[in-house]
Amino acid sequence: MTESKRISRRDAGRWIAGLSLTAAMISGGSRAQEPPKPRQIVVNASIGDTLVATRKVYYAEFERLYGIKVVESGPVSLAKLRAMVESGNIEWTISEVGGEDAIRAEKLGLFEPIDRKIVDMDALPGAVGQRKVTLARGIYSTTLAYRKDAFKNGKYPQSWVDFWDVKNFPGPRSLRGRAIDTLEFALQADGVPVDKLYPLDLDRAFRKLDEIKPHIAVWWTTGQQPAQLLIDREVVMTSGWNGRFYKLQRDPASGIDTAWTGSMVKIGTFGVVKGTPHAYWGQKMLAVMNDPKLQAAYAEQVGYPGTHPKSWDYVRAESHRYFPTSPVNLPKVGWTNDEWWAANGGAVEERFARWLLAR
Repeated sequence: MTESKRISRRDAGRWIAGLSLTAAMISGGSRAQEPPKPRQIVVNASIGDTLVATRKVYYAEFERLYGIKVVESGPVSLAKLRAMVESGNIEWTISEVGGEDAIRAEKLGLFEPIDRKIVDMDALPGAVGQRKVTLARGIYSTTLAYRKDAFKNGKYPQSWVDFWDVKNFPGPRSLRGRAIDTLEFALQADGVPVDKLYPLDLDRAFRKLDEIKPHIAVWWTTGQQPAQLLIDREVVMTSGWNGRFYKLQRDPASGIDTAWTGSMVKIGTFGVVKGTPHAYWGQKMLAVMNDPKLQAAYAEQVGYPGTHPKSWDYVRAESHRYFPTSPVNLPKVGWTNDEWWAANGGAVEERFARWLLAR
């Protein structure tokens, strides 16, 4: 027993000393493992009003926290991202990708895995919290917008059924010159519930598009077109990204409003570019973008709400009507099936392009 106690004390002393050394190494190593701060990182993202808001809300906060300059790059391009990664000539630290492109980017290995120790993915709901390489930062929708003064009786279009109803809602219209969204709207106009759209019945959708085609004055191709078409009175109603109508909706003098029923909602995502030398700081930027207070501030700027559930705690109640996923609008909208579009988008877009040319 005496020898046993003596050995135990000796081993215990070594164990305690070892623990102290290990703790010191961990403490020092934790700081040592943080890489040196680069002079700058480059973020590739959407341009326009969203870039202005992203700079004001997210980039400014990142620069304040870490003293690292954020250099802007745009527009978003999956093709350029892929070429960059495959060539090893990495210009961007993180990049935005939209909708189905996030799935394609993951399959192509274009992003680093998200460091869940840095980015609190567990705070995000459902599938968005389980993403492995992209952070779902924000939400946007393609929705129906219209000029109030085009309808003298005060009855305004409220659905895609109304959009197709040229008798009761006459006037030139505009739709996106792409299959995505446009096919979903055609099916809704033909009576398909927004939660039963997928897999898309393509033949049915194109038959319905044949009906509205003569009434489409402009097939828009850029995000700023729909709002401008309404402002210039070239059309009485159009599809378009909700953020493009956000400021107009808030200005009673514009005479422009939106109908949320049947809007197609999508998720905007960001990832750390594979092979970037500043991956650690890219992860830090994703963490900033995941901050609920910042997501709320961004939403108030441009009309695109965040994905963090707590972000709604910081959005003014009077602003809820302008957001696709607010409690008042969420029951009315549908979610774009990114997996379906990632698998079928190429062929479907080719078919749509041929249909569009056959005027």
